[in-house]
Amino acid sequence: MKSFFAYLLVALVLLQTFSRELLVVDFTLNQATITARFCVNKARPALHCDGKCYFAKKLKQQEERENKAPSPLKERLEMLPAAFGGGWQAPAVARVPQAAQRYAPLVAGHYAAPLGAVFHPPLG
Repeated sequence: MKSFFAYLLVALVLLQTFSRELLVVDFTLNQATITARFCVNKARPALHCDGKCYFAKKLKQQEERENKAPSPLKERLEMLPAAFGGGWQAPAVARVPQAAQRYAPLVAGHYAAPLGAVFHPPLG
């Protein structure tokens, strides 16, 4: 049962992925029927349309459907600010004046002693 659902899901993903190619195959297999039923230029056989006008319309509809459907990630990101009750704004950063800093200023001697004991040129 699990393998059936796995194959079904794989088939659905492949159908969605190759929808344009499936339209081409369908048009090629049923070109005579499409020409007889849906061709706009039946009265002008010199154009040799052979259903290509109908096929072009179907491809355009398919492309519009693909462009219209937003990707799930994009849709979630667009809905994120609405979930928090409006637009998100970065918090303001307050600058602390130099005189109000409460830590000791950096002194070269404090940090040079431990490094100098380890990293030194070889002695004689």
